[in-house]
Amino acid sequence: MSAFLPSSFPSGTPDAPTPSAMDYLAPRWLPGGNLQTIWGALYARRFEGAAPVYRRERWTAPDGDFVDVDFADAPGSQGESGGRPLLVLFHGLEGSSRSHYAEAFADFAAARGMDFAVPHFRGCSGEMNLAPRAYHSGDFEEIGWILARMRASRKDGAPVLAAGVSLGGNALMRWAGEAGESASRVVGAVASVCSPLDLAAGGDAIGRGFNRLVYTRMFLATMKPKALAKLAQFPGLFDGARLAAARDLRTFDDVFTAPLHGFVDADDYWRRGSAKPHLGAIRVPALAVNARNDPFIPAASLPRPGEVGRHVTLWQPAHGGHVGFPMGRPPGHVRGMPEQVGRWLCRQAGVPADAVRAAPRGQ
Repeated sequence: MSAFLPSSFPSGTPDAPTPSAMDYLAPRWLPGGNLQTIWGALYARRFEGAAPVYRRERWTAPDGDFVDVDFADAPGSQGESGGRPLLVLFHGLEGSSRSHYAEAFADFAAARGMDFAVPHFRGCSGEMNLAPRAYHSGDFEEIGWILARMRASRKDGAPVLAAGVSLGGNALMRWAGEAGESASRVVGAVASVCSPLDLAAGGDAIGRGFNRLVYTRMFLATMKPKALAKLAQFPGLFDGARLAAARDLRTFDDVFTAPLHGFVDADDYWRRGSAKPHLGAIRVPALAVNARNDPFIPAASLPRPGEVGRHVTLWQPAHGGHVGFPMGRPPGHVRGMPEQVGRWLCRQAGVPADAVRAAPRGQ
């Protein structure tokens, strides 16, 4: 048996955001953070009926590059924004609109008649971007202009809600801290899910033991070819031989991510890009969900109640893995976490999550 127990969830309002453990009971057949992570990503069901159908828009970025945004319009909307809420999801490292968590969030949005959007970080939409840069965990400027454009696209002042998963959640929280009071003019609420809010702690953890053998190897399998393709676009941009020899994310960030995005080295990037020191500056309702058995993120590095401001709610359940939170009998599903995060966002923005529903979908 597995379940979320919403009756014990904190309200999360700015007046009463008392942090509390989220009651999530992992399935007995999926013990441990690694199983909950891997099974959730590869095998668990993501949606009730058909897979989300996206339409893609290509946006020109302020520097002349492009960002591809996938939209899943509310059923029956024909792409017109109307006065419906919009849920924006920023994906994780090497993720996309087809990541398991993205499709699960899309399912939540569709069931409630909400529009849904996944902006792809540069190089993650299936096509190499044009500029001599990529994306990174602290890219709050990118988050800012994307959300501002999303806000401008909504008719009748319809709410915009934003969630970020892993890398995308850190960048989103980093933006919320930088934006301060002005964030509330753009979004009604924000949430990060399994985000490495302390990048150094997360970077060190993923570079050790099982994590290094499995997760680091998986990420580098796509990140290194993209980086070398960028070098072919811009010869001399970085040390290709050193990058090709990289066996951990620290080296990759030291050679590629840091210098391409204005940081001295990996340590400087991890320090300046981390959202944790900026959580006290957030002035919009914000939720930070982190499982304490996340193999990527040491529990000791998670923010404590005294390290965040009154607008930030911390949910730190004992189990769930990294963006896992699987539920039900085999093969299980991963819709529970998006459901609870989505409901929290809706409550903060005054959106009736149970009242705004789409037509029944096929099974």
